[in-house]
Amino acid sequence: MCGIAGIVGKSNISYVEKRIKNMTNSLIHRGPNACGYEIYDGRIAFGHRRLSIIDLHSGANQPMRSNNQRWSIIFNGEIYNYKEIKRELSYNFKTNSDTEIILASVEMKGINWFLEKANGMFAIALFDHVKDSIYLIRDRFSIKPLYYSVSEEVLVFSSEIKAILKSGLIRADFFSDAVDEYLANRYVREPYTFFKGIYQVEAGSYIEVNRDLKVKKSRYWELPPLNFDKTYDEESIIEETESRVTEAIKRWLVADVKVGAYLSGGVDSSLIAAIIACSLEKQVDTYTIGFCEKGFNEFPYARMVAEKYNTHHTEMIINYSDYRNEWERLIWYKDAPLSVPNEIPLAIMSTRLSKDITVVISGEGADELFGGYGRIYRLPFDYRNYENSFYQSFISEYEYVAREIRNTYLNTDFPLRSLFDNIISNDFNKHKNEENVFRYFHNYHIKGLLHRVDMATMQASVEARTPFLDHELVEYVYEKVPFDLKLKWNNSIFIKRASTLKAKQYSEILDTPKYILKKIASKYLPKEIIERKKVGFPVPLTKWLPDMKQNAIELLAFASWFNTKKLSQLIEDVSSNNNAGQFVWMLMNVEMFKRKYFNTEWRY
Repeated sequence: MCGIAGIVGKSNISYVEKRIKNMTNSLIHRGPNACGYEIYDGRIAFGHRRLSIIDLHSGANQPMRSNNQRWSIIFNGEIYNYKEIKRELSYNFKTNSDTEIILASVEMKGINWFLEKANGMFAIALFDHVKDSIYLIRDRFSIKPLYYSVSEEVLVFSSEIKAILKSGLIRADFFSDAVDEYLANRYVREPYTFFKGIYQVEAGSYIEVNRDLKVKKSRYWELPPLNFDKTYDEESIIEETESRVTEAIKRWLVADVKVGAYLSGGVDSSLIAAIIACSLEKQVDTYTIGFCEKGFNEFPYARMVAEKYNTHHTEMIINYSDYRNEWERLIWYKDAPLSVPNEIPLAIMSTRLSKDITVVISGEGADELFGGYGRIYRLPFDYRNYENSFYQSFISEYEYVAREIRNTYLNTDFPLRSLFDNIISNDFNKHKNEENVFRYFHNYHIKGLLHRVDMATMQASVEARTPFLDHELVEYVYEKVPFDLKLKWNNSIFIKRASTLKAKQYSEILDTPKYILKKIASKYLPKEIIERKKVGFPVPLTKWLPDMKQNAIELLAFASWFNTKKLSQLIEDVSSNNNAGQFVWMLMNVEMFKRKYFNTEWRY
């Protein structure tokens, strides 16, 4: 895992060496083991910070150049099947790194051949010295970040926005319209960011930038269709799915450093820890964190798994003071408002585990793949009880802060809301409603979770891996596992009973979300873990609300994006709202972030 940065100009860039050094130095947390940069023709610079995971020797440092000297690369991520790809190439390899596998593939077979073969997570920059073109490539689910800004004179790109700003070539302009996006989704959807003119390379895509800095976008991967078969052999599908899940987890364990796992006590992380423990011939390190407030940790469930599989288990407990002390620091690492309150304990836990391990396995993607959010995934069944279009009904249940609340409190426009409404409602017309929900969670929802886990781990120089987003596993589950085995009714009578209710009233009572994954997990885990209702990562924000209120009033009193005339109404409203703590928390995040980035002149 690493950090990458680059500058591409139409003509020579002034102070280019200073600029690329400043960019790479700002990414030291992403790669503390090595630093390198190269400058080509005075107008192109590639910089790299390395966190050594595969082939720890200095010969695998970057930037790296292909044997025929045509291609230069900087790369962040891992290619888990690099050894398999290597066997298909006749190339004079100088390292045992996955980086050189990319160069060899591109030199011999082309970019698209490599992307079709590659299984992993990656953000890649390639310079074609012959065509004088730059390629910026992102993995299928945006597991690894990649940002860019392009003007008539210069392209600047990096793993983090702060490095783009550190180039001294780009100004920081607050994109206030993104606040509405953030409150709805808890992050800003691709390709946008909170910075005007700074964009994300989109998932499953790459951009080609030619000598004149003209941008061409290409998409190399799409989700396959969902399976709705009604005739199937349940036992054989469970057996095959278990094999595929196990293969994916094992594939994502490849490393030349020590690997551990998060262990929250939920089904996803517990199953991962169990399969890792069964796969490795040594004791596994596992980690969990919670709060000192009663009811805000899941230690007993995590302990069950740790004891069953004899893991080297670490528990951490924190309070509001610990939480508040980390809050502003982590906004700086993310270059955005934090997305969910548990981002902070996740980062604290990652800092602790960095003393023991370099790679941690995490469970993001299981709920999205197997239908874990019952109250949302059952909306197609409930749709008969809604009056609007299915898209409108879905959005009204999905968005975190309701539109009428955002309309009341925001002093911004809503162009991204209208843009995505048009795009997604059109997409919803192409598929069954059940498939629309699955596709939405993979195309949009999962990105916010991945932003969270990337920041929380990389700020501590730890690589997080999410094997439930192994694209071969995702393709198999979409194409071969019937919908009815993802969310299964507990019996036929319950279907009629549920027809007069809404999913939040019956899901996990009349049906079983993630049914097939829980059947697999039953071979590995105690029933207390499998049968308990799904809970998130609880944070006692409502308990902390009295401490947060005064900070919120001080922060929001002069916030340009907030309707300050409504501040007293906000404080009154949140006092009687069960979700008050998180709403206030999100508003505070926006203003803390804005003050940190947009009162500075970055250009030089």
